[in-house]
Amino acid sequence: MAEERQITAGEAAVGDKGESRHGGPERGAEDPARVWEALVATARRTVADGLVVGTSGNVSARVGDLVLVTPTGVPYDRLTADDITGVDLTGRQVLGTLVPTSELPLHLAVYRTTGARAVVHTHAVHATAVSTLVPELPAVHYMAGALGGAVRVAPYATYGTEELAENMLRALAGRSGCLLRNHGTVTYGDTLDQAYDRTAQLEWMCRLWLTASSVPGLTPSLLTEAQLAEAGARLKGYGQRR
Repeated sequence: MAEERQITAGEAAVGDKGESRHGGPERGAEDPARVWEALVATARRTVADGLVVGTSGNVSARVGDLVLVTPTGVPYDRLTADDITGVDLTGRQVLGTLVPTSELPLHLAVYRTTGARAVVHTHAVHATAVSTLVPELPAVHYMAGALGGAVRVAPYATYGTEELAENMLRALAGRSGCLLRNHGTVTYGDTLDQAYDRTAQLEWMCRLWLTASSVPGLTPSLLTEAQLAEAGARLKGYGQRR
């Protein structure tokens, strides 16, 4: 029986004939080494922007059937190109020697059930605060439409468990972001930038609602489902065409 060996970053995305494992042409933008560099930059940004403290969050990106993910317990400013860490969709480690994040079940659940190419998980302060107060973020701003509608709060479960991943998936149904009760945020997107921007917007909306709802004697006005749906439709066409 041939000895099993660990695949390299190049082999993970590209076959012997320069084709992806899905049979498509090689794409430089999906070179694992480049994606890892962008992933580390995104992880560092979550710290710089105050969305996580220390190593409390995690980031991942999918390249074919390979999921690159931040390792557990390693400060992001210490990660280098040599620390690339990857698993397949079953969670089996196929790249690197550092142990993947303890929240791996959460990330894999998103990739198995959606077309996500990137996932960002944080412990953002305002979003986590909101997760302890309500079952759903009140529709205080139309940017909720960019996440698919009113942002739900997934019931609490111990971190790193399949139970948490299942609770998250229910909260994500029809959405690209949700809150985890007494825990934090999860967002996903087609790119690392999109997933990160959705996290930042979610944290901002949570801060907005907390601020507005703290004014004595006044209650924030909220948008209707129809208004959120209309905003979401318009936001799909927002920005420059490429």
